[in-house]
This record gives sequence, C-alpha cells and structure tokens, in this order.
Amino acid sequence: MATDNRIHFWRKNAKVPGRYLKDSKAKVNNLKTKKASSFHEFARSTNDAWDIDDEEDEDFLTAPTPPAGLHSVTPGHNLQHEAADTDSEESHGAPPAGRHSPDLQEEEEEEEDDSTVNGKVVKSNSDQHLNTSAVRSTLQKQQSLPVRQIIPLVARISDQNASGAPPMTVREKSRLDKFRQLLSSPNTDLEELRKHSWSGIPKEMRPVTWRLLSGYLPANKERRELVLSRKREEYYGFIEQYYHSRTDEHYKDTYRQIHIDIPRTNPLIPLFQQPAVQEVFERILFIWAIRHPASGYVQGINDLVTPFFVVFLSEFVTEDVENFQVAALPPDTQRNIEADSFWCMSKLLDGIQDNYTFAQPGIQNKVKALEELVSRIDEDIHNHFKRYEVEYLQFAFRWMNNLLMRELPLRCTIRLWDTCQAEAEGFSHFHLYVCAAFLIEWRKEILSMVDFQGLLMLLQNLPTIHWGNEEVGLLLAEAYRLKYTFADAPSHYKR
Repeated sequence: MATDNRIHFWRKNAKVPGRYLKDSKAKVNNLKTKKASSFHEFARSTNDAWDIDDEEDEDFLTAPTPPAGLHSVTPGHNLQHEAADTDSEESHGAPPAGRHSPDLQEEEEEEEDDSTVNGKVVKSNSDQHLNTSAVRSTLQKQQSLPVRQIIPLVARISDQNASGAPPMTVREKSRLDKFRQLLSSPNTDLEELRKHSWSGIPKEMRPVTWRLLSGYLPANKERRELVLSRKREEYYGFIEQYYHSRTDEHYKDTYRQIHIDIPRTNPLIPLFQQPAVQEVFERILFIWAIRHPASGYVQGINDLVTPFFVVFLSEFVTEDVENFQVAALPPDTQRNIEADSFWCMSKLLDGIQDNYTFAQPGIQNKVKALEELVSRIDEDIHNHFKRYEVEYLQFAFRWMNNLLMRELPLRCTIRLWDTCQAEAEGFSHFHLYVCAAFLIEWRKEILSMVDFQGLLMLLQNLPTIHWGNEEVGLLLAEAYRLKYTFADAPSHYKR
C-alpha cells in the first residue's frame, strides 16, 4: 500500500519538484513570444531531465542499449557538458568552443560552407547551430576572451598536469609521503588521515583512503584484506540471491527506472556508455534498492555511483580513465571494483537516506535551510530571488539530490568528495555550506539577471566546465568559513 501511495504521489502531484507540466504545443509556442514571469509559465515551456513520457519509457525499453559514444543529452542536463562533448569529439587537446585560436576559427568558417563528397553537396552541421544572430553574437563575445586549454572530464584527477609535465613539487611529494606513512602504519590514525585529506588526497592514495574514510575498511592494516574479501563475497552473494528477481512483478518497475536512467549517467563520458559499465551500475543500483525498501531507487542515486567507480578503477589504470575499456580488465578485478563501489556508495547513502524516502523530506529540509542561510549571509541575493519570484526549490533541489554532481565536472566532484568524506557529516551537513558558497560564487551574474527565466536558466547551467582543483579549493574554503561563522562558532560567541 505504501508503495502504491508513493507511485501515485509522484505521478499525479503536479507540484512535485522535478516534474514539468505537460501542455499543448500551441500553448508552448505562445509562451515563446514573451518572457516567462513565473515558475509555472517557465515550467510549461521547459522540459525536465527527471520526467519522461510513458510512451518514451516503452520505446526505450524496447530499443537496444545505446552504443558507446552516443551523445544524446537529456533535457535539463548542464549545458557545460555539451561544450565538453564538442571538444572531445573533434580533438582532445583542442581549445573549448567559442574560444578557438584564429587558425581554428578560419577552419570553422570554411566548414560552415557546403562541402562536396563523392559529387554530392553535403550541408554542414554548423549551419544548424549558428543560424541565429544571437548565437553568433555570443560566440563573438566568447572569442574575445583569453584562450584556456580544455581540461579532461576525468583524466588527471589529482593534479590536472598533462603527460610529460614537470615532476611533483616539494610540497606535493611531502603530502604523498605523509599519506604513505599514515596508510602503512599498523593502525591508521583516522583523525589524522581526515585532517590531511581535507585539502585533497593524492591520486595514488585516494582508493585506499576513500575506503577508510567511508568506514568500509578497518583502521587495522592486518584486517583489511580479510574484510575486503568477506565484503566482496557478500556483495556477490546478494547478486546471486536477488538479481534474478529484477523481472518479478514486485521489482520490475524499479529495474525499469534504473535501466532508463543508466544511459543518462554522465552521457558525454565514453567510459559510462560501455555496456560492461552500464551492467555494473544496473546491478549495484538494483541490489541497493531492494535492500533499502524504505526509499527504494530514486532518480539521482545513479549519479552517486560514478565517483567511487572512477576512483577504484584508477587503481588499475594508468592511461586516460574516461576512454578506458573496462572489459579489458581481468574478471576478478572488475568484480572487486564493482563490489567496492557498491559498499562505499551504501555507506554514503546511509548518512543521507532521508533525502530519498517518500516525498524526499531530507532534501526539502535542506533547501529550506539553504534559503534561511542565504538570507543571513547575502540579503541582496535573497531579495533578488524574491523580487523575481525564484524559489530555492526550483534550482537547489538538484543541488541536494545529486550533491552538485550535475553542476560540476566529474574531476571536481571527486576533489570535493575528498573533503566531504574528511568532514564530520560531510554529505548531510557540510554540503549545505558548500551549496551556499557555490551560490554566492555567482553573485555578480545572479544580480545582473533581471527576469525570472534568465535567473533560472543561469542557475541551472552555471559555467563550471573549466573548473579544477584551485576553484574547488576556494569553494571549500568559503564553505568552511560559512560553517564556522553561522553554525560552529566558538562557545564564547554562543553565550
């Protein structure tokens, strides 16, 4: 009965976050002639990545799994990933779209003309994208900006240096040595490990450190191999026991939704479009869902697997992770990566499970807390939202549901999670201050927007594609300052 109520709530309640109001095509076209002045008007003219028609569901399940390299972006997905896709398809080392060098700009202009292939005239795809003066004006403005080399989405997670880059600095080597010393001791001092992990974990040490910080591995070094072996076998026992039931009447809706969401998970990174990887994610999410009936599977949980999977994969891969063929690894290695990803994701979700229970009360409360916090730290932004009728739930729901994963490149998420796992209640409490700092980061851009639709589009497509360790470090420093100032002030300030 509870399951039926939950299903009817999400399908019938038009006010549920993430659901857009369907309307006729004529009404949508009429809305395009004027700016949307309220969220309801904006929602009617905008598709949302969380919703999909029943007919589309059926077509998806009957269609074959998209092949590797398919780049169909879901509506509402952060537009920064489209820019990354264009760069990675044409040249992995090319500058980002809109910031090409003059030589490349001339080549693009030539490509806009019709070309002849085998005696036939072929129309350039660029005509479809550059057919309005508004787009051309935007590109011209971007071309005036300094050229900055594109950073891969996943590769060089630790330091973002290109291959053949200078060796580590003295400070980096000292940090690496400290981590090695901590992890090789008979009993790792977890408090000391958290302190050093807060400002980022060296790539070589990240897999073991994440297992320890998440509580998956014990601090005692001698027990680690035994615990790993036991937990991995336990996970595969779950698969043997439960995975065949994915076609049962009771679980088929859960599996169906997971099957739909998997191709949407980082669709522009080739790694996650591989059939072997998608099968891993389906098993992980299905097993977790049936072992947590209070919440079951909720859209957004699929994103939370990816950082763990990439980090544990990097333990066995020296080349470019985002293009690595996982099927080339030995079967036992694949099994171990899958099991470790499952258990660490489970540990994370244990601390924020109220985000995914019926009606997602944890997210509702966190969004309210964010609104109250912003009203205290930046009254101008808060009043700006009120003036143009922008509600925090309209943009911050996704920030809480996906832990900012759809707002940041994956490499930045991994760096962010170094700190969140080092912080006490990092995902359940500290994340609130990260979101507040993230919002204030775009203060100038927010205050410059003077209409509802422009504000919401900005907040849903913040330009973070070029962010790296430096930007994330500054964001986390500001989040810590906000936490210290507004939540964790010394006791003599609280009297």
